[in-house]
Amino acid sequence: MKASIIGGGGLVGSSTGFALQATGVIREVALLDANADGAKGQALDLLHGAPLMHDQYFHVGDYAEVPSSDFVIITAGLRRKPDESRLDLINRNVVLFRQILGDVKKVGLKSDATVIVVSNPVDVLTYLAVKELNLPWQRVLGLGTVLDTTRFRALLAEKLSVAPTQVRALILGEHGDSMVPIWSSASIDGLPVEKWPGFSPNVANEIFTRTKGSGAEVIKLKGGAGFAVGVSIKEVVETVALDRRKVLPVSTLQHGKYGIRDVCLSVPTVVGRAGAIEQLEIELWPKEQMALQRSGQVLRETLGEVLKR
Repeated sequence: MKASIIGGGGLVGSSTGFALQATGVIREVALLDANADGAKGQALDLLHGAPLMHDQYFHVGDYAEVPSSDFVIITAGLRRKPDESRLDLINRNVVLFRQILGDVKKVGLKSDATVIVVSNPVDVLTYLAVKELNLPWQRVLGLGTVLDTTRFRALLAEKLSVAPTQVRALILGEHGDSMVPIWSSASIDGLPVEKWPGFSPNVANEIFTRTKGSGAEVIKLKGGAGFAVGVSIKEVVETVALDRRKVLPVSTLQHGKYGIRDVCLSVPTVVGRAGAIEQLEIELWPKEQMALQRSGQVLRETLGEVLKR
């Protein structure tokens, strides 16, 4: 299989390339970037490691790579400032993203290609991609709250001194300020987290607050997120490529689950080779469902402003 990473010369794109190298599922990875030398350097660095990893081919490319790609991963975008919300990026990123979509449409996509949108604000840009690309909505996946969920689980594991892989917890809704923690189903190796020693409402507030601010925290400390977002993207790619039918909180076009329509946000979604196979409406606590609906309303209002342009 082949993946093209648009923005492959940047931190997120190159981290995605390395994460895909670690899993070995993708045979060929093309890195596309406005900074051609940067992308060439990243591709060369990845290629040098191939003999110790998997039989893969990494190279720099342009939009001519897109028509033969099984995955088109869009990571290009302007960097978020430490004190800037993801939605504040919209005015600076929509024009750039529409240019990228235009270039993709010019060269065309495989009928069974999967587009993965990572650029922020991811839910808004995923909606634009659904509307402007000639693909079924099921094949346009935003990274959504996959990264937020990963951070949530990691911080919860650290706080409670348990193995990160045993923590099961979800963030749904917007990848941004209105994201919703789903405590009603959070567990550690199948045991309710609310009954775990050391857990309390104060701990819950602390973990969620830090999760919501994790992006800004990493940007402030090192300039931008790379590793965690890279493995989060890898998780989505691998789930599609291997038809794993995993439930992931990817951002997809909504058709009525939880009463939400005509926006892209994250609800529990079965993901496999066909992309978004099924969106699920699992019973939530009433306050969680209300918060999720509010998240949809926030995004609908933002889309209203974008679509005026």
